[in-house]
Amino acid sequence: ACEPCELCNVRTCICFTQTLLAASKAQGTYKHVTNCKRIPGAMAFRTLASLRGSLGPLLMNQPSKQNLFHSSASAFAPLASVDTTVNGLPVKVYNQDGSKRVIVTKDLPGDRWVNVLVNAGCRVEVCTDPETILSVPTIKKFIGSKCDGAIGQLTEDWSDDLFSALKTAGGKAFSTYAVGYNNVNIPDATKHGIPVGNTPGVLTETTAEISAALTLAAARRVVEADEFMRAGLYKGWLPTLFVGNLLQHKTVGVIGAGRIGQAYAKMMVEGHKMDIIYYDLFPQPAFEKYLANYSAFCAANGERPIKFTVAKTAEEVLKASDVVSLHMLLDKSTVHFINKERLNMMKRDAILVNAARGPVVDETALVAHLQANPDFRCGLDVFEDEPLMKTGLKDCKNAVIVPHIASASLWTRGGMATLAASNVAGILQGFPILPQGSDVIPFVEAPLGSPELNATPSIVNAGELKLAMKN
Repeated sequence: ACEPCELCNVRTCICFTQTLLAASKAQGTYKHVTNCKRIPGAMAFRTLASLRGSLGPLLMNQPSKQNLFHSSASAFAPLASVDTTVNGLPVKVYNQDGSKRVIVTKDLPGDRWVNVLVNAGCRVEVCTDPETILSVPTIKKFIGSKCDGAIGQLTEDWSDDLFSALKTAGGKAFSTYAVGYNNVNIPDATKHGIPVGNTPGVLTETTAEISAALTLAAARRVVEADEFMRAGLYKGWLPTLFVGNLLQHKTVGVIGAGRIGQAYAKMMVEGHKMDIIYYDLFPQPAFEKYLANYSAFCAANGERPIKFTVAKTAEEVLKASDVVSLHMLLDKSTVHFINKERLNMMKRDAILVNAARGPVVDETALVAHLQANPDFRCGLDVFEDEPLMKTGLKDCKNAVIVPHIASASLWTRGGMATLAASNVAGILQGFPILPQGSDVIPFVEAPLGSPELNATPSIVNAGELKLAMKN
């Protein structure tokens, strides 16, 4: 609620302070009011008499709460940073006088995550080295002789070498900037007593959307047509120009019906009235109830009811589907799950979508299948030997390929940054750990300083380290 601050009598909700900040910056008359009792650690902006005339129109036209308060990447004004060199590496430093040193191997979207760490008393050092993927020796150099916590990337090898260096430097916390942690050796981290955080709970819709986008782009040959236009080859409309596949009332297959798989299925079912067949290792009664209810809704409104099938095997999905979207975890049993044999089970003009993990598809077999079957199409966000592609893939016109951008929406990437920062800050402040599967959205959306944020959102080895859990 937009109630006045107890200290400065200024309304301090996020939407109001952002509007005041924009208005007062435009006139060069804003000033900070610190130690706000209503929102601990927040800054309220005092309305000056000279602004009263200009605030009326701005307040009438201010952005919605959704845009200002709910944006994990824009809820606070950016903190000042200093560019310098630390341990021989170029870095950007926030809160130089912070008592706890936290390193971040790559810059992250938004600024809420920086506020989380700064509010926890941290000096935040962000490596600005131009190398896309930092090597283990470079990260060890960055850690140096004193480091309280670290945030790393999914492209880095976090195993005994780095966790040993972090522990020796006094490190107490690490978080990967990802929900998956195949690149993190959890037993090595546990051996050195380092809690490992990850960033679940904010990627569901974003990843489902990229899967849907890849599906549509492949079905309607969008990338091929775009390249054709840019090459200046379009001379006029033709009946046979880039004819693709209609998705309406076709069958979508989902292998792995967790949160992301279900979100993708709902987009295709509701948006294109597709029938669905899915396979998962575990029963999904709530999902099946949704499908039954949606089918009844269609029938009640004069539309064809959708059909849904729970497959007993993944092979059943492959054979029956016009589109197959992969949403399984990566483990030893799913490496090369899609191989030559299973590709040959699919329809001649089917579409394969993978926004899960690259190695679940035998990429060499996929290239051969694409080359031999020009009507078969795929949409890939991930690759077996990322960032490399197997020979021949880039030349396949029937492949839509994007560089691992499933999570690349501002809200999600900013939210991931905030969760990673909250993991490190939470451990350094001694906060208890939320149980796995808890709702983490408050960490992304609630005002900083809210009591509900006095917790650590996601530590994957909390049980092994016997860390205190939040009730």
